[in-house]
Amino acid sequence: MVPELMADYRCETGEGPLWHPMERQVYWSDIPRGRIFRLNPFSRRHEQIYEGRIVGGYTIQSDGSLLLFMDRGSVAVWRDGKLKYLVNEMEGETDNRFNDVAADPAGRVFCGTMPTDTRSATLYRMDTDGSVTTVLEGVGLSNGIGFSPDQKQMYYTDSLARKIYIFDYDIDSGDITNQRVFVETPDDGSIPDGMTVDAEGYVWGARWDGSSLYRYNPDGEQVVQIQFPAKKVSSVIFGGVDLTDMYVTTAGGGNKAEEGPGAGGLFRVNVGIQGKPEFLSRVGLS
Repeated sequence: MVPELMADYRCETGEGPLWHPMERQVYWSDIPRGRIFRLNPFSRRHEQIYEGRIVGGYTIQSDGSLLLFMDRGSVAVWRDGKLKYLVNEMEGETDNRFNDVAADPAGRVFCGTMPTDTRSATLYRMDTDGSVTTVLEGVGLSNGIGFSPDQKQMYYTDSLARKIYIFDYDIDSGDITNQRVFVETPDDGSIPDGMTVDAEGYVWGARWDGSSLYRYNPDGEQVVQIQFPAKKVSSVIFGGVDLTDMYVTTAGGGNKAEEGPGAGGLFRVNVGIQGKPEFLSRVGLS
């Protein structure tokens, strides 16, 4: 379970790893520096493919393009180096940015925001027709999202509350109900960050300032801990041909002396557990 460094762009906030199933490549971002990268794990070739406005989170669309959730509440499609804006600015979010986002089984996107000096974070849902619904208000810091294998539950992370919540999820409407705590992390200075769900229904959660990735069983009990040479472990996704490779992002690349030698790098680790494919968004697509 020793993590393998795959690429090191010294990311300030490495985030959002996603496996692109059509390209068989891993994408990830550096949020505050407005950068997106991709790695071909077979050739080990990696490159930066985007630099521009801040991208807080993104999904892969069913046509292979990227759907970027940006600062000022903007949403744009990125394809072949070009941006097409679907939302120029979102009312009430022009001084803010999106954070973690995830497509649901129907192609909608749950998209959360950061808190600001004057208000808390919000979780929105963007439907496939581009309409936006407010789902949760009063959130500390909106973060990792995932779905159970039977598509009946959704997991959602509020980092500042140190909680991963679980909701009942309705695939037909996109509604989430019956909020309860799945995991509450220790009050030790670390916070839960990005997450994913494996094929067995276990939840994998990254721990910012905790130097680790954790696996929880469906009852919320910790069963695995994997340590990384970086304090700020930010997110995780399954990839590879058989979805047994986990790709993990870290932050703090500008201060490796304090944040760890692996800070800001992209890592791969394989523990013989299979993930499940992440859902593709279908916003604006027929």
